[in-house]
Amino acid sequence: MKKVTNVFYFSVILVGIMVALGAIFPVKFEEISQNVQSWVSSTFGWYYLLLMSVLVAVAIFIAVSPYGNIRLGKDSDRPDFSNISWVAMLFAAGIGIGLVFYGASEPLAHFMVDAPLSEPGTAQAFKEALSHSFFHWGIHGWSMYGLVALAIAYFQFRKDEPGLISVTLKPLFGDRMNGGFGKAIDALAIFATVVGVATSLGLGAIQINAGLSHLFGLPVNIGVQAIIILIVTVLFIISAWSGLNKGIKTLSNINLLLALTLFIFVLAVGPTLLIFNMFSESIGLYFQNFIRMSFRSAPLASDNRAWLDIWTIFYWAWWISWAPFVGIFVARISRGRTIRQFIFGVIIVPVLVISAWFTVFGTTAGEMQQQGIVDLTQFSTELVLFNMFDYLPLSTIISLLAIFLLVIFFITSADSATFVLGMQSTGGSLSPPNSVKVALGLSISAVALILLYVGGLSSLQNTVIVAALPFSFVVILMVISLYRALKEDAYIKRRKTSLKKNEEA
Repeated sequence: MKKVTNVFYFSVILVGIMVALGAIFPVKFEEISQNVQSWVSSTFGWYYLLLMSVLVAVAIFIAVSPYGNIRLGKDSDRPDFSNISWVAMLFAAGIGIGLVFYGASEPLAHFMVDAPLSEPGTAQAFKEALSHSFFHWGIHGWSMYGLVALAIAYFQFRKDEPGLISVTLKPLFGDRMNGGFGKAIDALAIFATVVGVATSLGLGAIQINAGLSHLFGLPVNIGVQAIIILIVTVLFIISAWSGLNKGIKTLSNINLLLALTLFIFVLAVGPTLLIFNMFSESIGLYFQNFIRMSFRSAPLASDNRAWLDIWTIFYWAWWISWAPFVGIFVARISRGRTIRQFIFGVIIVPVLVISAWFTVFGTTAGEMQQQGIVDLTQFSTELVLFNMFDYLPLSTIISLLAIFLLVIFFITSADSATFVLGMQSTGGSLSPPNSVKVALGLSISAVALILLYVGGLSSLQNTVIVAALPFSFVVILMVISLYRALKEDAYIKRRKTSLKKNEEA
């Protein structure tokens, strides 16, 4: 087991400063974060759009090229986890909370409140609502995750390097990554991870609070959310203590079963035929307009530009801020797979699952709204799901199931995050000390609590957009470095094959 590095102490100090400033100057902190977020969105929105689109092309190119045959590990290695457990653990990496939080509310918002292109409330807006939800949660985000994870897994398992972000840049900067520059990169990755994961945990706390308020009349305020975060923090620390193969794997499999149960139930009792038809229509619309949506920046339409800043730019920044956490975690569970298996698995499976999820919950909410059964637009984002459940059979039971699902997603997200942060803080150790994981887990919870305290959901969104910008440049360098290493690997392999043939001749 490796010792704690200076990166750990520097990162904890950086997070501590952020928490202290938020606690002491909450109003000023919110004001500054809002101003910086507006500047980043307006100035670098085009950059986020181009970056995410280019990464999609790069991921597909690597997967279909001869590099796709390279295995993440030795040529004799095989996957550590079954396909089902692997997919379940992909969703443990923070994405599950977002699906429950936005599954019904985002398509409904695009349909009835703030449509991306068409007039709100129209049939076309309904279809575009789903296709844009697929867009925000689909190929772009998972391509970026896949490339970051691929770079880490390749150097860690193929080249026997530590599982650090800085190591992936060695083909570009050499041994300088062993010094202060490399430590700064790792510290930046830790900071981006803490902010990104804290955003997810903040969303989880908000919706758990909303669900408990809806069912039992608990107040919705920072005090209740603080208690929720405290309780779940204790639970995920217990899970983190038990290790990757026990805690995260077991809880991820439970998550998959609960999510599947909720999904099938809503599909069965909701507008089933409409759901199937909307899935077919919307997935076609998604692919038909894929390029247009990817590069749309609305430079001459201020209303459309505001929509892009609130939705698309926020999501791209959110994905980037999650990249070090998701990348390292996905890399850790992916040893033994070929690059082609890995990329297509990371992109295709989550995109299909997420698209189906949004179709079931988004169509059910939209149909209730359209038929006048209930006006779901009057409720805040976190309450849409539970108020939709009120008009389905067994509403109390499925609401409790959704809350339980959120709690477990909360635990697995924080658990996997502390594991990843522990690796980064101990020089890439695959078994970071429990004391380090506990300290970092507490840091994540503290940041989530402070962000909720200073501004709730808007503060979470503002901070994640700002934190993503510096790390986006690291992502570009990682992809360039990976491509250079893959070219060298392929050249060496061809050289060995040629020499072997010459010897046999």
